[in-house]
Amino acid sequence: MDDARFEDAAERPVRLLARDEDDLQVIAALTQDAVFPASEMTWDRRQRRFGVLLNRFRWEDAQKPARRKRPFERVQSVLVIEDATRVVTQGVDPRERDVVLSLLDIGFEPAAEGAGRVVMTLAGDGALGVDVEALEVKLKDVTRPYIAPSKKRPSHD
Repeated sequence: MDDARFEDAAERPVRLLARDEDDLQVIAALTQDAVFPASEMTWDRRQRRFGVLLNRFRWEDAQKPARRKRPFERVQSVLVIEDATRVVTQGVDPRERDVVLSLLDIGFEPAAEGAGRVVMTLAGDGALGVDVEALEVKLKDVTRPYIAPSKKRPSHD
């Protein structure tokens, strides 16, 4: 049996779980350049869950050579961080619900005994930090892919 490859998800909805930093790097790669309005962020203190509905660029599909013959796609995905004990922001005002945020990276800053902070780096020097008791991040596509409004691949010039 072959190892899973990044391209294997190209035609199927993504459904991933990260419980360590290596797994989180895969989710970070797939969510790079995702956009979302601040109104789509939710923290449920009782359930200890932080979630966001993202409009994710389909990097796994954009890697194919045949891709150049058809438009690039996005898909709506839910990113959920479990065991969330605190959410902090930098350069983001959660009360400005219509502001569209762009996700650049997701990382993990470990602390004692498996706890730590999931850091979502945003364009424009913004960041979200979610303190967790244990690393558990889920990514799930929840709609069919649609043509990216820009019809272009994101670039970082």
